[in-house]
Amino acid sequence: MAEATSAPAPAAAAAAAEEEEQVVNPWEVKTGSNQGIDYDKLIRQFGSSKISPELLERFERLTGKRPHRFLRRGVFFSHRDLSSILDAYEKKEPFYLYTGRGPSSQSMHLGHLIPFIFTKYLQDAFNVPLVIQLTDDEKFLWKNLSAEECHSLAYQNAKDIIACGFDVDKTFIFSDFDYIGSCPDFYRNMVKVQKCVTLNQARSIFGFTDSDCIGKVSFPSIQAVPAFSTSFPAIFGHEKNIKKIRCLIPCAIDQDPYFRMTRDVAPRLGHCKPALMHSTFFPALQGSQTKMSASDGNTSIFLTDTLKQVQKKVNREAFSGGRDTIEEHRRLGGDTSVDVSYKYLTFFLDDDEKLQQIKDDYESGRMLTGELKKELITVLQALVQEHQERRAEVTDESLKTFMTPRPLCQAK
Repeated sequence: MAEATSAPAPAAAAAAAEEEEQVVNPWEVKTGSNQGIDYDKLIRQFGSSKISPELLERFERLTGKRPHRFLRRGVFFSHRDLSSILDAYEKKEPFYLYTGRGPSSQSMHLGHLIPFIFTKYLQDAFNVPLVIQLTDDEKFLWKNLSAEECHSLAYQNAKDIIACGFDVDKTFIFSDFDYIGSCPDFYRNMVKVQKCVTLNQARSIFGFTDSDCIGKVSFPSIQAVPAFSTSFPAIFGHEKNIKKIRCLIPCAIDQDPYFRMTRDVAPRLGHCKPALMHSTFFPALQGSQTKMSASDGNTSIFLTDTLKQVQKKVNREAFSGGRDTIEEHRRLGGDTSVDVSYKYLTFFLDDDEKLQQIKDDYESGRMLTGELKKELITVLQALVQEHQERRAEVTDESLKTFMTPRPLCQAK
């Protein structure tokens, strides 16, 4: 007779429950805490490093640029080998930026703007080339969309990305469906990565199961190889030392598994390991337990929303850290650690002093939830309106220019 298995100790059970309530991977982000994801825990789990005040001081000293509000406020909070990029910049060695977007909706939402706003800042600060991958193939594999729909969405999303203000002389945007078939170097790098990663490793990193199609299993190699300069011969040529060109990837931390794999493979293929800067997640309107999602219109504010829709969504849907009654709120104050309107202001209100004043007023009870939401509505309506005006100026001709493989201006 088999020996009975003893029940887990209370401490072990509590630890297991804590692990279960926080899930972060490229396809799912959720937590049981109203305060959102525990990012210190993620740093420990993923083995990355916190962006330190000393690193920010060095960044400002080398670039002459004040750290972006996303850096000042810990929106971009974690990194891998950022010092190697600052070393390269200080020595005037070439490097480039790489970020991306998975086009699954006609319009991008506010959360999608975060990496592009920051990448635009980095492009200006470092004066380096940028490649932006549109993974229309990924969305075809994971979503209930046709290949033609995903390809069309890539071009629509590209217009939103261009509207963020990227320098056309330093930026190449590409659809996987278009570029892979036209660039043998890119495909060759994909196959090299595929040969380096076993099926067991892919399952361990990404959680693939027997029911996943083989396209999903091979996709990580496609997201990996834009981190290799040899994937872009039109930009970097075929010089012998091309593999020494470093890459910096700003992205949300849920994308880190792709690039942990990439960093493991890179030295075996003669490339530098890509450096990364990780961002926190932009919360859904209903609270920080999950991130804003394009698949749920009620959780998201889209860049195509009217000013009235922005106002209505914030007033109706934004989770509040306020109290049940005005009297109680005046006495106890609001909780900015869970209040979505305040969290959104930390992303989009650039004035540090005003943000601190709003925080103090709300937490002391001087400011009510309706007044806080009014502040946010003003900021978001201006942001959305300005974006829509810039997007309207993106012509088919300028879109074609951004998406044509070509030499890009390098930093002097």
